[in-house]
Parts: sequence; structure tokens; C-alpha cells
Amino acid sequence: MKKTLIKKYAELLVRTGLHLKKNQNVIIQANCDQEEFVALVVKECYEAGAKRVLVRWSSQKVAKQEYKKAKESALSDVLPFELEEAKWKSEDLPAFLWIDSDDPDGNKGIDVGKSARIRAARYKVLGPYKEAMENRYQWCIAGAPSPEWAKKVFPGLSKREAMEKLWEAILFTSRAADGNGVVNWERHNAELKKRCAYLNSLGLKELHYRSSNGTDLRVGLIPGVLFQAGGEKIRGGDFEFQPNIPSEECFTSPMKGKAEGVVYSAKPLVYNGQVISDFHIVFKEGKAVEVHAKEGEEALRSILSLDEGSAYLGECALVPYDSPINNTGLLFYNTLYDENACCHLALGRGFNELYPGYENLSEAEIREKGINFSMSHVDFMIGSKDLSIVGTKESGEEVPLFENGNWAFEF
Repeated sequence: MKKTLIKKYAELLVRTGLHLKKNQNVIIQANCDQEEFVALVVKECYEAGAKRVLVRWSSQKVAKQEYKKAKESALSDVLPFELEEAKWKSEDLPAFLWIDSDDPDGNKGIDVGKSARIRAARYKVLGPYKEAMENRYQWCIAGAPSPEWAKKVFPGLSKREAMEKLWEAILFTSRAADGNGVVNWERHNAELKKRCAYLNSLGLKELHYRSSNGTDLRVGLIPGVLFQAGGEKIRGGDFEFQPNIPSEECFTSPMKGKAEGVVYSAKPLVYNGQVISDFHIVFKEGKAVEVHAKEGEEALRSILSLDEGSAYLGECALVPYDSPINNTGLLFYNTLYDENACCHLALGRGFNELYPGYENLSEAEIREKGINFSMSHVDFMIGSKDLSIVGTKESGEEVPLFENGNWAFEF
């Protein structure tokens, strides 16, 4: 892969993804196999005026040994330096960039129940600091290839060939393959926002999903809650950052407790380094009450037990089946990419910022409006080739939104 294109990709993540401001601190989360690319990103951050760039290295291999060998009580403890860092972040509000290169099978075999309990225990201590940062800082998630991930996507190629192909796919789906990612994203964001404006003009109260694979699900919407896409603003901010690169979705947060029926997955879900495939979820009174999976059912069940809100829906995202990502014909085994290939739902936390005037409401008031709260947010893909989505207005009028997996309206 040409180094000039990779440098331009790093520029896209910093300038458009984070929309980094001068004298702002930055935290980069990356696996230890990404030293070369992270160095390019760090350089770009400083050239954009960063004050300090702190890199938090991780290793799936090391983390897996911790989960297998260390005591649950020890891993559940929040150490003093971790607490101090959480306090600092909640006050300084550094920009956060996660460069995802995880091996889709990296945590296969760990005790998913233990992992879920550890996460829940740590959130009790760190959660208040994370909540204090909500909607107050820029963040972005983007990908970079690792040998393990590349071989999962391209199993028939050599390691070198697979890495090259995955770089090509990442740059293409990120609209950065021509080296003009910043300009391309300005145009793409404008198109996404046009679609959201139309969706918001309809005054929808329900979405009805149907597909020949068995999906038949009705999801209630919150009066006045918005659809959103592309760039987002921090609370009180006057500029946009791009949380996900790539992104093809127009999304909203549904009414907690208003989901009835069954939905079938369209692609595997990789959760905490484990693959969950061929699954379906049954909803009753808004809650996921029954799940079945050909692979990874235990991991799927663990998602629902993280906290009270983790079994309820937090997001409905509309993505055409004929999307640039889906049209690559690739299964990325990475939610960032696969969720932007087709329509998806998310279990767990909803988006406070989608409720008009959320800045003036307390967390309790926003929950009363119907936006789900949870420590988790797990997307899973449901968009099939024949997926139909019909929206119902407050007046009772039905409006086709998706037909045969794609938008039912054009501009």
C-alpha cells in the first residue's frame, strides 16, 4: 500500500474524525501491532496543534491470559492510577481515537460470564466519570489491518497479500482510496443529512421490519426524537467531528419498552473477540426475552445480562443493502464495517443527544422520555436483500422507507 495514501488516511482521522483543536490533548487506543501507523497519526495530531498525544497500547493475547488466569476479584478492582486517569479525562476532555485492528477470534474460549461481570464491576466505579464526559468530547473509531484480522477476511491469501487487500478495503470503505478523504467526507455528510431531514419531517411513531428470513419486528419511536447521520457536535459545540469512519447510517433511538416480534441476523457479530453467527432475538414489551445462535450463543446471552438496560434496544439504524461496504462482497468480521454494510439495531444505550433540548434535561428526565440507558451498546446487523421497513406516522399513515433492502425514496 502506498505510504502517501496511508498518511492521507491518518490526516482524515485527525482532521475530520476528531476535528482536533489546537492545544487539545489526545488519547489514542491501539493494539501493539500498530506502531508504524500510530506514529503517523501521532505526527498528524501534533501538526494539527495537539498539546499532548498519549497512546494506550493493548494486546488481545495478553488480555486473554489475564481473563483466563487472573482472579475475577483482582480484574474487577479499579487501581488508583486508573481512577486518577478517569478523573483527569472527565475534566480535561481529551479527544479520543480508537484504531481497531482486533483479531475477530482473539478472545475465543474465554469465560464470557466472567468478562461481563468484570466489566459491570469496574463500571460501578468508572461509570460516573464516563457519564460526566458524555457528549462533551470528540471521539472517532476507525480501522487498520492486522495479520490476524486480514487472514480472517481473506483466508485464501498469504499474510502479505491479505494485509494489502484489507488496507485497500479499509481505504475504499472510508472514502479515502483516492487520497481526498477530507473532501469526500464533506460531500458524503451532506448527502446523509438530506436523508435525515426527510425522515425527521415525517413524524414517525413506529418502524415495522419484515424479511423472508423470518424477521417481523415492530419498534416504537419516541415523539420528537431525531434521526441523525454523519458528523456530530459536542454539547454546546459549533463544529462537527466524525465518530465512525466509515459510516453509512441514518439512525435514531427507539422508545424503551416498545419492541414486539422477532429479528434475524444478516451477518455475524464479533463481540469481545468472539464470533456470534446465525442468531435471532425475540422481543416482548421492548425486552429481548429469547435468543438462539448457531455459534456464540453464550456470548450473545452475556450481552443481555450486563445491566438492566442491556436487553433493550438503544438504536435503529437505516443503511441500504446496496451500500459501498456491502458491495465489496466482503464480510469484515468487524462491527464498525459490517454495521455500515446494511441496516442494524443495537442493544443497550440510546443516544441522549437525539432528544431535542437534551442539554437542558437531567439523565433521569431523558430516561423518562424513553431513551434507554445502559453501560453497553452492541450493534448487530439485520439488513437483508429483501428487507422491508414501513414507517407509521403519528396520523396513522404508513410510509415505505425501505423496499428490497434499499431506500424506498430518492431525492
